[in-house]
Amino acid sequence: MAGGANIVDGQQILERLARKGSEHIQEVSVVTSPGARTAGWAVKVKSNSSYNFYNVIAVVIGDAGSIPVEIGGQTQAVNLAESFQQQGTLSAGTYAVMFRVGDKNVFHVKP
Repeated sequence: MAGGANIVDGQQILERLARKGSEHIQEVSVVTSPGARTAGWAVKVKSNSSYNFYNVIAVVIGDAGSIPVEIGGQTQAVNLAESFQQQGTLSAGTYAVMFRVGDKNVFHVKP
């Protein structure tokens, strides 16, 4: 019986963490467990989208001396090393490591 109660309690906690607030506020939660980690990807900057937001594409790093291979489709990511109020200056072809933080993709490359 105790095991069943723990499952119900766990489900209720997850539902509470995932619920939406009022019309204008959405509650965001991050649930981690032992051994959990933030996923990271190697990406290549394709173009500047707006301000410090860039269009990037994931790449696979091969053997030493080989050129990284683009995979998947483009996505947007924010460069945290640049101002949020000025146009970004990174060149297309710049490589970075991108992480998922909340509902945004982020990376940090100084221009």
